[in-house]
Amino acid sequence: MIKKNEKKIKVAFPHMGTISVAWSVALRKFGVEAYVPPYTSKKTLSLGVKNAPEAVCLPYKLILGNFIEAIEGGTDYVAMLTSPGCCRLGVYGINIQSALADLGYETKYLELSLYDGIKGLFKFFHDLLGRTDYIAAAKASYMMIRMVFALDDLETLLAYYRAREIKVGDAEKHYNKCLEMYKKVTSVRELSKLKKIVKKEMAKTEIDKNREILHVDITGEIYLVGDPFSNQYIERELGKMGVQTRRSLTVSSFLKDAIIPKMFRGKETHLQRAERMAKPYLNRDIGGDALECVSDVAFADVNRKDGIIHISPFTCMPEIMSQNIFPAMREEHNIPILTLVMDEQSGKAGYITRLEAFVDLMRRKKRKAEIEQRELQHV
Repeated sequence: MIKKNEKKIKVAFPHMGTISVAWSVALRKFGVEAYVPPYTSKKTLSLGVKNAPEAVCLPYKLILGNFIEAIEGGTDYVAMLTSPGCCRLGVYGINIQSALADLGYETKYLELSLYDGIKGLFKFFHDLLGRTDYIAAAKASYMMIRMVFALDDLETLLAYYRAREIKVGDAEKHYNKCLEMYKKVTSVRELSKLKKIVKKEMAKTEIDKNREILHVDITGEIYLVGDPFSNQYIERELGKMGVQTRRSLTVSSFLKDAIIPKMFRGKETHLQRAERMAKPYLNRDIGGDALECVSDVAFADVNRKDGIIHISPFTCMPEIMSQNIFPAMREEHNIPILTLVMDEQSGKAGYITRLEAFVDLMRRKKRKAEIEQRELQHV
């Protein structure tokens, strides 16, 4: 732990949805301060685009922009998540280090290898503090994991109420109050108590119980699925149209595969389901989240979802591969699929028009199926 008379170390992580909240709470267990840069904005994107290779994907540009804003804000460390495999995420780290050095920044750089499990977390804390403290590392890791699951549950509640709210923005107002409560959590016991309070707060949203609701799964590259700025607040826009969304890829589902030991996982994880349901279309991992995306289409169809939306960054090869598999899947899976490719040039107006057309398609399909079902019952 950091002694009282010592200056607190400031560590900045890139934004991806609410992940900064979980890390802030976990790092406090060490007396370390999580420096949270301004939430991703057009300025962030501009900084990233200016200092990144043109052909690199959108998440890289946004992460680089986050780090530049954090460094200029006074952080001591920037921490990058890294991963092995075919995805370019594996080389983000060295490229970002080079970019920051070229800009003249001397901030210390840390990496957290995602698939090293608990060992990776412990190594990260050791590199940060310069010493090993297994007890504090275990407490911080457990706190971070529990917080991630709690925040994902909060996102699920938001999706439910946002699709049914009478006054647009009411659900998000209560959600923001809940998020502020979570930021102040200091213990697992406090977190458990807060879950009940959060449910009551979200239930204050006035809803239309008779509204026709469509259910849509959102899959794709995990950063774009989980980060509202990069996907242009797709869940908010769909909520206005009476669509309840479910993220097929979440940080909590990722933790089950990459961090949490098998004995504590319980039921089938997302990756395990992907390896089972992606067949016969894709028999192996080809990088990124392609395997999961292909399986998510089959899963959404089996679970009678009204549609599925696939979001990917421009130039992301694994997601391009999965998009090219979708047409073959339509022969066996009767579910509407909308693919959205995002980069810094993506315009809002055309994007909304495509969402509205997709929602109209799903609604007509659903009503037609209901009419056919009623006719069959009267035969």
